[in-house]
Amino acid sequence: MSKTVHHLTSTLLGISLMTGVACIGDVHAADVTMRVAGNFSSNVRHSEGIERPFFTGLPKATAINMEVKFNPMDVVNVKADDALRLLRSNIFDVMSVQIGSVARDDPFFEGIDLAGVSTNMTTLRASMEAYRQVFDARLQEKFKAKALTLWPFGPQVFFCNKPIKSIADFKGLKIRSFTPTMSAMLQNLGATPVTLAFSEVYSALGNGVVDCGVTSANSGNAGKWPEVTQYFYPLAVSGSVQGHFVNLDFWNKLTPAQQTKISAEFHKMEDQMWKLAEEGTADSISCNTGKACKNGTPFKMTLVPVSADDEAKVKAAASATVLPMWKTACNKVDPKCSDTWNATVGKSRGMTIN
Repeated sequence: MSKTVHHLTSTLLGISLMTGVACIGDVHAADVTMRVAGNFSSNVRHSEGIERPFFTGLPKATAINMEVKFNPMDVVNVKADDALRLLRSNIFDVMSVQIGSVARDDPFFEGIDLAGVSTNMTTLRASMEAYRQVFDARLQEKFKAKALTLWPFGPQVFFCNKPIKSIADFKGLKIRSFTPTMSAMLQNLGATPVTLAFSEVYSALGNGVVDCGVTSANSGNAGKWPEVTQYFYPLAVSGSVQGHFVNLDFWNKLTPAQQTKISAEFHKMEDQMWKLAEEGTADSISCNTGKACKNGTPFKMTLVPVSADDEAKVKAAASATVLPMWKTACNKVDPKCSDTWNATVGKSRGMTIN
């Protein structure tokens, strides 16, 4: 049996078990049943702090006779890069989707958060809003899904287990990446990118498979990365944009009134996710580096200062490597891809792909 078939078989078994367990004890049939694969359970602040309460409370908040079956994707053996295919196949109704992971199915989606383009939350939000309409249209056309939320984990920064003083020290290091353009950027900066899912990084850092990992300060803290790294380098290279996508077959069975109510609630969750990305980052940096810590786990990593010169090198790598690489990959799929990006994200950021 091939790895792909084995994985999909395991995934379907997990989903069947989830559905079976969730149905035990049902007395009154619901008008609507929503099968949800949420974020990874290791992202505690997102999965347990926001998603689970949201989905548990959704029937009451919308006043819809609805049963919601929520599980983090790892609990039902779902891999992040399978999300769009699982949605298109009607296996789930709603999924929390890591856009950098699914961009391998269509590079167009990564255009919302190309490495080195939008490296703070203000510019990222503007870029996302500029791209949201064309992003959603593409999603509906190719994957039979609709975006209900779009939000970032926060600035994607570096957790390293080897000494780092500046971006020059990336040369020769193996660094975890999770998007094609991030890998291209790391190569431009002299590192060797290693593509790993979030759930695989802790052990990879611990056993030396990688020297550094890229994630948000929030996620790194929640995932206990400071247990296996010593140097925290808050050089932001992207925002790790995520989304909650709904299967269109499920969505179109709802009445317009139900769609309106559900959309309004998802908009509230999107705001919560943005607040966590924006306000939680500073606290997580403090937690990671031995300073005052309100909501995370305290650690004592060494905080490496980021220079303006290092930030400039990230932007230069984006222009020299990331944008041309993405244009080549995306225009093969859609000849108008880079033109669309120039008219949306590019216009917002004052950048042009030639």
